Amino acid sequence: MGEKSVVQFYCFVSHPPEPITNLPSYLESMDFTVQSENGLADTGCGVLVADNVSPDVLTAVSNHSRNGESALLVVLVGGATVKNRVCWELTDAGAADVLVWEETPQPTLRIAALLKRWSEIAALVRSPLVRSNIIGNSSIWAKLVPQIVETAHFTRSSMVLLGESGTGKELLARLVHALSNPGKRAPLVVVDCTTVVPELSGSEFFGHERGAFTGAHTSRDGAFAAANGGTLFLDEVGELPPTLQAQLLRVIQEKTFKRVGGDQWIHTDFRLICATNRDLSVEVAEGRFRRDLYYRIATHVYRIPPLRERPEDILPLAAFFLREHFPKNTPELTPPMTEYLMHRDYPGNVRDLRQLVARIATKYVGHGPVGVGDLPRDERPHVTWMENKRTELFDEAVKRALAVGMGLKEITKEASETAIRLALGEAGGNLQKAAKLLSVTDRALQMRRAIGSVEKEGG
Repeated sequence: MGEKSVVQFYCFVSHPPEPITNLPSYLESMDFTVQSENGLADTGCGVLVADNVSPDVLTAVSNHSRNGESALLVVLVGGATVKNRVCWELTDAGAADVLVWEETPQPTLRIAALLKRWSEIAALVRSPLVRSNIIGNSSIWAKLVPQIVETAHFTRSSMVLLGESGTGKELLARLVHALSNPGKRAPLVVVDCTTVVPELSGSEFFGHERGAFTGAHTSRDGAFAAANGGTLFLDEVGELPPTLQAQLLRVIQEKTFKRVGGDQWIHTDFRLICATNRDLSVEVAEGRFRRDLYYRIATHVYRIPPLRERPEDILPLAAFFLREHFPKNTPELTPPMTEYLMHRDYPGNVRDLRQLVARIATKYVGHGPVGVGDLPRDERPHVTWMENKRTELFDEAVKRALAVGMGLKEITKEASETAIRLALGEAGGNLQKAAKLLSVTDRALQMRRAIGSVEKEGG
């Protein structure tokens, strides 16, 4: 029997009706572990019941969801007047869904079904399959991965992955394929559209019969046949020529095709995943990509962020790549190396970082942390570069804070809380390691966290 899923239960109703009072017991009977509290939850999806959308309710939604990272269902009861704006306010605060009790047929079943889905997604995200392939602690990554996991596991829909070179689009495509076909030996066919020669594209995708053209000494399956029952991944789909775009559209619609030189219709059924570093909506607007094909393949579109938009993931990724080179005794990084990796630009994104770590691993001789001497000479920065980079990054963060109306006191408080949160994340929740990263004592860090919790509870 598997481990029960944890559900945080919040009630902001002074005198809740009996169905709401009985809701935790009902959820327990549906194999959930319910924790009732009105504080800040660390794990699990949640249910928040309220009879009005007060500032306290919005704060509780934001605290639990952590900017959308943890799923929370808001249930409005007691004949609460629900305007469209209220629903969007709640989702903007981080709610995953909003349910009006009196307007929902069989609300308990709906609540249990949502929690079951969210719990399954969370379990998949924590699974070895996902954790060993998808590395990152950043907020933007934490919100993106569950969306991709849900689409992969619960649907067979087509998917488009948009992102710069080196962001991990093919890795995600392979993960989607694995989640789509758990425990099965389904085929994954990868076609790099930048390498497809127009003259031979028909054979590449459709296959050919013997004698179909000069050199076709035997019949051959193409990508459409090879992917039957599995996944077809078209990398850089924006590079397909117009003629092939039209042919691809027909195959997707009809699920049948003919080999080059053949007259027999062949059935195929595959999940289509497309990746591109182009903005396909712009390509459509400018006539370089078929509009009808775009809407066929773009059932789900996910933008994969470049590494510069997820700097919190740089060190976890570097540690992961170091483990690939030194699985038994993975070295740590000295503070100067940590600072350098965090401040360096990565035009090639994750692939760029992987290659840098490979070069560092070549020089590393063991017996201690990775230091500045392990950095290739052409990578070593000047002191002024490091100082300027540090100032530039901090200045940019403060400018953004000022632009949204934050004052000095609020900026100082937010900077402190963010530093603690990131340090704890980097240390895997270990208080001693986090304190070391922050150059404070364990006790000082504990007191700072306690003060922050009191301030949040007190509003």
